[in-house]
Amino acid sequence: MLLQHCAWPEVEAYLEKSTGVIVPIGSTEQHGPNGLVGTDALCPQVLAEAAGEREGIMVAPTLSIGMAQHHLDFPGSITLRPRTLMAVVYDVVQSLARHGFSHIYFLNGHGGNINTVQAAFAEYYSDYSLHKGPSCEAQTRLKMGNWFAGGRVKQISAERFGDKEGSHATCSEISLTQYAYPESIKDVGLSPEQAPEGHFRDAVDFRRQFPDGRIGAASGLANPETGKALFEAGIADLLDEYRAFLDS
Repeated sequence: MLLQHCAWPEVEAYLEKSTGVIVPIGSTEQHGPNGLVGTDALCPQVLAEAAGEREGIMVAPTLSIGMAQHHLDFPGSITLRPRTLMAVVYDVVQSLARHGFSHIYFLNGHGGNINTVQAAFAEYYSDYSLHKGPSCEAQTRLKMGNWFAGGRVKQISAERFGDKEGSHATCSEISLTQYAYPESIKDVGLSPEQAPEGHFRDAVDFRRQFPDGRIGAASGLANPETGKALFEAGIADLLDEYRAFLDS
């Protein structure tokens, strides 16, 4: 169930049956010459929407812009400052909690969001601890899962790509988008075949060290057949973790 496709009485009726919701969150940033700029938002979105349709779970609109300052030397990348993303996540949580959503699960597609989103959760809980009184417990439960870290997904990635998976513009994330959006597959040459690994500071340093935008990945190995396997694995991983979260 897509929240943005519902009328408000439908959301009210849903809350009588379930108070859980999935919020896809990602980023809008370069993913090398053959990866889509929207990769980090599209991956959790397609998985969350498929899981929601299969199991009748409410899925909120995707938060598609994240903390991606280090990609700004590549055209098309958009970032929020960490404090801005924290404020966005906090306000989304407060909005959903006001209506009675008690279990809010963020399905993340971008490693650069992890610390910031967790900090936003800490801010939300801190407000209860500091301002609501000694006997007031926060009734809203918050959790973030990373689609690329699920057990089934990691197994497929290891079997299909091994040490050529990389850490940015990975074979797996590009494969998933190729399966979900076959009309957008990019047929380009990549040189070197596997990008170097390394660390970076800011946007200029990132592009200096990784000129085509990839880190450690042989992204040309991406393929829609593996993307389909990752799609099914990602849904299964998500549903397992979401159900356990609802039971917590």
